[in-house]
Order: sequence, then C-alpha cells, then structure tokens
Amino acid sequence: MKTAIKSLGLAILGIGLFTGCAKKPSASSWTPDKSEASVQLRTFFAEKEAQANAAVKAGGQEAPPEFKTFFAAAQKGDWLTVSNAFEDFRKHTGRYEHSGKTDERLRGTAWAAVMETYGAMGQFAIGDEKYAAAFGNDIIESIPPGSIYFGGTDPGRFLVTALSESHVNGKPFFTLTQNALVDGGYLEYLHSMYDGKIRIPTDEDSRICFQDYMTDAQQRAQNNQLKPGEDVREVDGKVQVSGQIAVMAVNGLLVKTVFDKNPDREFFIEESFPLDWMYPYLEPHGLIMKINRQPLGEMSDEMVRRDHDYWTKYVTPMIGDWLNDDMPVGEVTAFAEKVFARRDFGGFKGDPHFIQSTEAQKMFSKLRSSIAGVYVWRIEHAANPSEKERMVREADFAFRQSLALCPYSPEAVFRYVDFLLKQGRSSDAILVASTSLELDPENVQVKNLVSQLKRNARAK
Repeated sequence: MKTAIKSLGLAILGIGLFTGCAKKPSASSWTPDKSEASVQLRTFFAEKEAQANAAVKAGGQEAPPEFKTFFAAAQKGDWLTVSNAFEDFRKHTGRYEHSGKTDERLRGTAWAAVMETYGAMGQFAIGDEKYAAAFGNDIIESIPPGSIYFGGTDPGRFLVTALSESHVNGKPFFTLTQNALVDGGYLEYLHSMYDGKIRIPTDEDSRICFQDYMTDAQQRAQNNQLKPGEDVREVDGKVQVSGQIAVMAVNGLLVKTVFDKNPDREFFIEESFPLDWMYPYLEPHGLIMKINRQPLGEMSDEMVRRDHDYWTKYVTPMIGDWLNDDMPVGEVTAFAEKVFARRDFGGFKGDPHFIQSTEAQKMFSKLRSSIAGVYVWRIEHAANPSEKERMVREADFAFRQSLALCPYSPEAVFRYVDFLLKQGRSSDAILVASTSLELDPENVQVKNLVSQLKRNARAK
C-alpha cells in the first residue's frame, strides 16, 4: 500500500510543479535588486535555506555543498544558476527518471524547501513581476489570518508561499498545495512546520484515503463509470490505478481530511484540478474561492453580484472596460484577433504590457475559468429553472472574461466549448476554438477540437 501511495505522489509532483514555473534554464534580466518584493523574497529564501539545512542535519547528515550555491544564487536573483542547480538536484532525488546516483539528503523537508525556492523564483524570473506580485499579494490580502489555504497551480502555490509573511510559521495563514498531499515527503514537510498548529494528514490517513479511492474506483470500473483518463485495471489478481485523475482523486480525499480535522479554521482554495466533493461548499472569493463549512443550498444574489462586480473591476486595467453582460462571443473573439493576434492597440484601453505577458494572461484566465466551473456545477444542480438561468448567465460571463484574458488558454477554451455545446451553441463553440487555434496553431489538442467541432456541425 505504501508503494502505491508513493507512486501516486511522484506522479503528481510531475504534474503540479512542472506545468507552470519550470522551463529550460535561461538567463533572466530580473534581479531582486530591481524588485519591490526584494526584502520579502530574500527573507523567504533564507527561511527555506534554514529549513533545508536543518532537515538534513536532523537526519544525521551534512547538507550538500550545492545547497549553499543554490540558495546564494537565489539571494542574488541568478536564475540561470538556480535553475541549472535545481535540474541537477532532480537527477539525484530518486523521484524522477534519471541516470545519476540517488542522494538521500534530497528528500522530504529538504527537497520541498528547494522546490519552494525554485518555484517562487521562477515565477518572478520568467514571469512578469508586476502581475506576479499583484496575483500573490491580492490573494494574501483576501484571506483572513489563521485560515488554511490550498494553492493548486504553480503561481497559486509559489507566489502566495513566497510573499506571505512567513510560510514556515503559518503567517498570516497556512499555505498547502492540494497537488502533493499523496506524497509522504511533502506531508513530512508540512508536519515539520505546522504540527501543533493545525492537523495535517498522517500516514494512516493516507492509507485510508487511498483504500477508499481504490474501493470506489473498483466498483465504478465494474459499472463502467470510470472518468476519462482514469486507469483502473486488475493485474495478477490485484487492482492497480494510475494516471492524473486517480492521483487527484486521492488528493481530494486528503484535502477533505484536512478540512474535517480543522473545524475551527476557515478554508480557501485556488483550483488546479476540480475536486468533486468540494463544489457544493464553494463560493467565489475575489480571485480565488472560499470553502464554506456547510454546503450551500444555492448561491445567493449577493455572492453572485459581488463576484461579478469584483472581476469586472479587476480586469479593466488589463484589457479595458468593453466586456459587458450582453457582449456576444463574436465580439470577444474579434477583440482577441485584433489585440492578441494582430497587436492592433487602436482604441485599446487596457495595459499593452499585459498583452505581452503570456504568464500573466494564463494565470488570471485560469482563476476566472475555475470560478466559471463553480457556476457550471450549479447549473447542473439547480433546484428550479430560474436558478438554472441565473447560473447560466454568470457562467457565460465568467467564461467570456476568462477567454478575453487569455483566448488561447486550453483550459478556458475547452471548458467554455463544453459549456457552449451543452447550451446548444455550436457555432459559438467553433468560433472560440478556431480563434484559439489561430493564436496557438501548433496546439494539437485544439487543432483536433476544431476538426471535431466542424465535423459534428457538418453531420447535422
């Protein structure tokens, strides 16, 4: 059982960490000296260095000499050295495919501290400082002290971790990532920081969650109810599961464990992958979402209006104030073609710098499409036609904003296309997908989507 859990954990680290911040090592003009966040980042890097060294020492070993080089480079803002050192560390962790000798010191808390440093610096060095700082600080300011926050994407995890007063001490709140809870090394890291302050899952909790998932998956496999991409099979009389869907399902159960074992805390989440159990509890909360202690019967008018007004105001400096409630999809895609594809800024009242920043576009679009997903869940569970219509309207508006922020984001595009098809709006779905393909012509998934949508349209 331990081996199975560990294998799932290794899989999700590959999914979670390296989808956003990790890129091929390259030089960067960014340095902490030029950054308004320099004091906080240097404090954070020093905190993580102390954590890594203490963890290795507690194991009766000396820290690798490369740690000193790695953390010193982070303090200087030397991204090339940091990223090259991290890639070398990865070859010796025993966690990924590599040809190097495994270094037992690159495990648990020490490895997590290295990852946090690399991930945080990457968000600034290869991202966009203006929007990275806004992303992290605006989320931090929205969360009450003492809360528990789950950061799912690379920006949602690493920016909030780095820009908080103290990640180690849980100030102003406790930051975890839902993507790595299946990994025993990551749980060790959380225990080293938060034991005695909040309840963190134990090895026994992990075993129970994994077994619960296995039992459920086996039953659904027998009933042909597995989700797309969920791989459950029987090998030599034993049930085996693998893949991203399985990993996140177990992670989701562990998130529920944290939620249930800390009843006196408020909870907030920045979504990576949707967690099914959570939807009845979610409400929009600025850029992210709040996990209410009890399921919501329905989303109140006040909640919806607050979310609508917040995002309308928030995106205006980025893309202008042209997108309103009744804006047809065609005008959103026309904006995308004019501004994103042709770089025609005539009449554009947003920030041209935002249009140049792919990282900023992706991370804010992701947040908005996640909230749209909450409205979609509400559509499917609406108690009456008027409630369903209200949720359809808000989901559509949120998706259009997400698309306007990043019209080539696969997540925004695929989720919106699915929504449009369910609303019987196939022509709009084709328009959204085709515009995305124009902006990202090498994206095979979007290319296949456009072809499928057009085939379906011809077949009608």
